[in-house]
Amino acid sequence: MIEIIIGAVALGIIWAIAAMGIFITYRVLDIADLSMEGTLVLGACVSAVIIHNGGNPYLAVLAAAFAGAAGGLLTALLHTKLKIPALLSGILTMTALYSINIRVMGGISNVSLLRAKTIFTPFMDMGLNKNISAIIVGAIFTLLSFILIYWFFGTEIGNSVRATGNSPQMAAAQGTNPDFTKALGLVLSNFFIGLSGGVLGQYLGFSDIQMGAGAIVIGLASLIIGEVVFGTPSFFRTLISLILGAITYRIIIAMVFEMGMPASDLKLFTAVTVAAALCLPQMKGQLAKLKKGAAHNA
Repeated sequence: MIEIIIGAVALGIIWAIAAMGIFITYRVLDIADLSMEGTLVLGACVSAVIIHNGGNPYLAVLAAAFAGAAGGLLTALLHTKLKIPALLSGILTMTALYSINIRVMGGISNVSLLRAKTIFTPFMDMGLNKNISAIIVGAIFTLLSFILIYWFFGTEIGNSVRATGNSPQMAAAQGTNPDFTKALGLVLSNFFIGLSGGVLGQYLGFSDIQMGAGAIVIGLASLIIGEVVFGTPSFFRTLISLILGAITYRIIIAMVFEMGMPASDLKLFTAVTVAAALCLPQMKGQLAKLKKGAAHNA
């Protein structure tokens, strides 16, 4: 049981990077960016192919992040230049990336990293198992991502991105170019999603064309659980809640699997979990009103 929880924590920490990327589009820009299901896989593919061809695993992760950013840029151009709605732009990018990802992997649907050196190898060579090594490495990448995002959104341009998400019209009236800030947010978001994909591919030991299926729901589950359970009174606390939410979600999944839930029910369980988490704040508000009304009548 302990080993199962440790594995869930390791996977949760890696997914936390993607959750922070989703947060930028979903919460900051108020855009549902479905291209992340393609950019996550793109990051894993780029990372796996570079390592498979004898490349440096750390440079492979960096290349994965920039590949993800390129996917985000494609979505941004479709949305801001061609004026295609953001949701449809993400779908088009995700669809295009399916073919691109296969091309990246040389025309095949998966690439194995069996016995290849990865970013986890140095820690495993010290006697640590793969999950503990993943927790250490994942924590380093998650911390670096956290610091970069927190610093960026404290800058003037970062505040402009936040202002665009709140009200594009007001941001434009204050001299901000909404198209530029939206594009920057989409690029930054998918940079971290690609980074997460690169680390995830090395952790799993392969890249596969189907590994991004349902990724947006997993990311949203991490985000919503973090917000509902751990709260978001400040931007700093919000980023912390995303990390804890990703870990909590993975522990929940590991526990329900341990209790005997079929793997085929995972997506249904995830959808129900996200729906329940989204409804919880409203249910709390209604409950508070009922209590207030009952106290008033008494």
